[in-house]
Amino acid sequence: MSIPDAMSVRSAIVAEVLLPLALAQAYTYGVPEGLALAPGDYVEVPLGPRSYIGVVWEVRPATPTNMKLRDVTQRFDMVAMPEAHRTFIEWLSNYYLEPMGNVLRMVLRVPSAFEPPREQVAYRIGDAPPKRMTPQRQRVLEIARDGFAMQARELANAAGVGTSVIKAMAKDGALQEVSLPALRPFAEPDPDAEPYDLTPDQIIAADALRAAVAAQKHSVTLLDGVTGSGKTEVYFEAMAEALRRGKQVLLLLPEIALTAPFLARVERRFGVEPAGWHSDLRPRERERTWRGVADGSAKIVVGARSALFLPWANPGLIIVDEEHESAYKQDDGVTYHARDMAVLYGNLAHFPVILSSATPSLESLVNVDRGRYASVKLRDRHGRPELPEVKLIDMRTAAVEMGAWLSAPLLEQVKATLESGDQALLFLNRRGYAPLTLCRACGHHLDCPNCAASMVEHRFRRLMQCHHCGHQEPVPQACPKCGTEGKLVPVGPGVERLAEEAMKHFPEARLAILSSDITRGQLLKDVLRDVADGVCNLVIGTQLVAKGHHFPFLTCVGVVDADLALESSDPRAGERTWALLAQVAGRAGRGEKPGRAYVQTHSPEHALMRALKSGERDSYLEQEKLLRQSAGLPPYGRLAALIISADDAQSAERFARQLGKTVPPTDDVQVLGPAIAPISVIRGRHRWRLLVKAARSVDIQAFLKLWIGEVKPKGSLSLQVDVDPYN
Repeated sequence: MSIPDAMSVRSAIVAEVLLPLALAQAYTYGVPEGLALAPGDYVEVPLGPRSYIGVVWEVRPATPTNMKLRDVTQRFDMVAMPEAHRTFIEWLSNYYLEPMGNVLRMVLRVPSAFEPPREQVAYRIGDAPPKRMTPQRQRVLEIARDGFAMQARELANAAGVGTSVIKAMAKDGALQEVSLPALRPFAEPDPDAEPYDLTPDQIIAADALRAAVAAQKHSVTLLDGVTGSGKTEVYFEAMAEALRRGKQVLLLLPEIALTAPFLARVERRFGVEPAGWHSDLRPRERERTWRGVADGSAKIVVGARSALFLPWANPGLIIVDEEHESAYKQDDGVTYHARDMAVLYGNLAHFPVILSSATPSLESLVNVDRGRYASVKLRDRHGRPELPEVKLIDMRTAAVEMGAWLSAPLLEQVKATLESGDQALLFLNRRGYAPLTLCRACGHHLDCPNCAASMVEHRFRRLMQCHHCGHQEPVPQACPKCGTEGKLVPVGPGVERLAEEAMKHFPEARLAILSSDITRGQLLKDVLRDVADGVCNLVIGTQLVAKGHHFPFLTCVGVVDADLALESSDPRAGERTWALLAQVAGRAGRGEKPGRAYVQTHSPEHALMRALKSGERDSYLEQEKLLRQSAGLPPYGRLAALIISADDAQSAERFARQLGKTVPPTDDVQVLGPAIAPISVIRGRHRWRLLVKAARSVDIQAFLKLWIGEVKPKGSLSLQVDVDPYN
């Protein structure tokens, strides 16, 4: 263990304290007389001129030494971090080759949880109108009408105004000042509050999941059900069983799927609002959830991938919904895959894990084949036996207007759908207006100044944006290179351009656009509600529409460009495209009327397209398995990526090539590269990659430690390791 850099009197007892810093091991501190510490305790310790919150990893007698140690400053009066959670941190650190302190940082993301709770002033809608109405004050009132009391800074940020506006409106009586309690306690959920009426197939599936929970040991079950089969209602029964046994339940969803209608379903089923955990959560609610998970009072948590790192007091079940989603993989900071780590956590803490999907990942299906996971299937839709009929539109022969993207057959189907009073959805997985802007005078295309990527035009917001670093700038009137005006043209469609084309054909349609660039926060909630209620009858959307939404009036789905990802070099491209298109098609026909999907493609003979049309998922995925197995790719082999980046191209290339020359000799591991990364520059940093490929039996972490364990990049150089890369 390491010793902090200052001294005090020598202690008879010492504590090894892990800090939320880029440290591979704990630091040793003295324990003052009269302070009782145990592993898992949260403590405050000095380091240099600062103090940090850390976790006691070990308490032991001091060894004979002349070195004096700095003492632990204080122990926080809260439930200690359980042993299983500490083991989880260690295991994740070893698997992904991340310093343990970086992993701990993900647990200790709510510093306010270590401060005494205190009442705070908040504001809600008042009785009097503002003495002077402005657009800024109007936005404040619109948000305040939601009924939730918000602190001045939260309300100001939500409305895009300064806190002075909030206080001035309170002075006028337009806002009312109220006191918030320290922290609202979590209500106890009722496992039998409002159970669903299940079909015979759902009852069989629910019984199997309840039995897995009742066994009170680790197991993994894949809940494999077609879209609309009622998987949610089934795994709710497993949640109820865990709650009856006094356990905590974590329901993981991709962040984009954490919608108000879904949370309302959880609340209706169990009689209480679940605790939430996602990026839009207010700081006060984050503190409340963190404390509730740590002391065991938060019995149901519905959260995004980082909820896995909350300090669970008594976990009894994790459900990973939409388990195939690549959104569960974090690529920035500490890289990890939440689905895989949920399975690990269940193993360490001895509780079951349920993976749910209509389009399971190949990794999960192969684990079922190997007997590591159990499988429960739902083959029919709830209340309606048939899945949407899928028809392919061959774009090589279909009639399409010049400069347009909607074929005549698809337009005819959308028209018939709208005339019948039903909803239609047009799907294109491209945000913005156009992915590329080109100058017809000189051929220059508008690129991001920080990345090797094109700027995407967002016409509704009148700006150009890079989707990699977030850089924004106004849409130029003249070409930045040649100065010619009026020659910049959009190339290719995004959802905004598609919406423009659709409105030319259907000017009376009540249009809704579902894209993360346009619809977010309260606006997203409002649009989803309007679509579900039938207020909107024509929906244009990106992958946001494929995340388990229930639109009962939607009967027609049109996939505008099904070929976008087919030519990708990503070995998972086929699997991902299948999952996305099957999920999108599955939005249709979930109400009383049958659904149909029309897929525009230039490759109708492609195996994926044929399988999509016939519904023969298993035969297509068997082909994918054979391709992966023959190439030794996951889940039949192992991969790790090394990403080298630097402020200048020469330094990145030189370091990458030098690193490539130091590969330890072995016949069990193949190292590919170095090569320029597919996106060679991101945020001004030049990037190179090496790819490590090995059989499943190889300890790839041991190989990487042997190779780069002592490598210390200098200057602007950075070396990132991504075990099990997804991109």
